[in-house]
Order: sequence, then C-alpha cells, then structure tokens
Amino acid sequence: MFDDRTDAGERLAAELERRDLDIDVVLGIPRGALPVARPVADALAADLDVVVARKLGAPGNPELALGAVASDGSVWYNDDLITRIDVSEKYLEEVRAEEADNAREKAARYRETEGLPELEGKRVAVVDDGVATGATATACLRQVQESGAEWVGLAVPVGSPRAIDELERETDEVIAVQTPADFRAVGQYYRNFGQVTDEEAIAYLDRDG
Repeated sequence: MFDDRTDAGERLAAELERRDLDIDVVLGIPRGALPVARPVADALAADLDVVVARKLGAPGNPELALGAVASDGSVWYNDDLITRIDVSEKYLEEVRAEEADNAREKAARYRETEGLPELEGKRVAVVDDGVATGATATACLRQVQESGAEWVGLAVPVGSPRAIDELERETDEVIAVQTPADFRAVGQYYRNFGQVTDEEAIAYLDRDG
C-alpha cells in the first residue's frame, strides 16, 4: 500500500536505483503519473517530460478501453474486446480521430510542441501511477519506441500481472514495485488516490528537482 503518488514515486525510484538502471529521460503519462515521475526523475538525475495518450472508449461505456492513441497517432487496439462486443470500423475510426486530436491538444498544454522531446540515443523510462489494462501505456510506449531512443522501459508502482506480462512485449524492461495476484484497480493500492489536475501536473514539470 502506498500513502500517495509521491510515496509511490519514491519507492519506485528506489527500485530503479536498486537495479542500477541508467536513465536519461523520465516521461510521465499525464495527469496522475507526474507526482510519481517527479521523485523518480530527481533520484535518477534525469530530465522529466511527458508522453500523452488517450483511451478509446467503447460505445456507451467510455471507461471500457477498446485501445488507446498517443499524441503522434500511435495506436493500440484491444482486438479481442473489439471483436467480442462487435464494434464497427466506422466507430473505431471516429473515436480514434477524436482522441488523437485530444491527445495532441493535451500534449500542447504540457509543452510548447505536441511531440516528444529529443530522445534519439537516450535511455527513457515511461512512468505511470499504475497499470490496469495497459492501454494508454502501450500507446505511449509505441510512440517512444519510434523516437530513436536507445532503451525504453516502463516503470510503475503497481500493475495487473496480466497487463505487466503483455507490456513486457512492448518495451525493453518493465519495472513494477508490486504485481498483486488479486489486482482489481490501481486506486486500491493507494491510501490517497485523489484526482490530479492539469495545473498540478504541470507544476511537477516546472519544479526543479
């Protein structure tokens, strides 16, 4: 159990240090990952920035992830779910286009440009506050993988064992402090898991170590 996202970030940073990983850039997934990513970046003396993706919600159930799209258009689809609930190609294209626009707009709120910082030849850790389905993390990882980074890892305080296993195929290494067998939701592993506003998240980016 983590006290809050900052506590989770400090414990995640300790795990990364224990593994002696050399990280140049930490990318938090807004909004909730920024309080986690800040102590990670500070501990590793790495630059902190963001990578943005938006969930593709199912018809009538926007919290059910059909996939996710990153700000550069990188997309991941949950093909099994799409087939099971019989989602049309027309709906998928409409929601993909809408959420890609939203992702670009969100990225622009966090930095002057919509794209990623320069990552060519760098070692990059993508950080989130936890992984349930892995949809947004997958889209973010695919965007970072296309950036020319030398090494790309995913670091989270807690995650579903199934999602973590699937994400290992998307990246060089997945680091998770906890992968409980009875995982149900990220928030159950935090005593304080309140919403993070864009303004609060941006403040973590602006703060110098």
